[in-house]
Amino acid sequence: EVQLVESGGGVVRPGGSLRLSCAASGFMFNKNVMTWVRQVPGKALEWVSSVGIATETYADSVKGRFTISRDNAKSTVYLQMNSLKSEDTATYYCAKGGRRTDNNYPHGQGTQVIVSS
Repeated sequence: EVQLVESGGGVVRPGGSLRLSCAASGFMFNKNVMTWVRQVPGKALEWVSSVGIATETYADSVKGRFTISRDNAKSTVYLQMNSLKSEDTATYYCAKGGRRTDNNYPHGQGTQVIVSS
């Protein structure tokens, strides 16, 4: 059974930083692309970033501010978020697999990020 457990969210001021973590189990982590998505209440999931074996991709809205990484030994994927903006406020989820055209990402319970002064 695939399990994804996100952590690291919190309340931060604009311009601040947070590091999200996602511990994965139940599948061969090192052979899978991993993805972060986010969701604001009432809106659809938004793809944020994906990391493969040697590639990283980012949504334009976070490029240059967020960095995705993975530790295969720990089956964990991270999202370092710098220069946070109010529009980054959302619940962040990690998902197994890459970016999807159907926007249907099976994910964990999420971790909430609130950017507010």
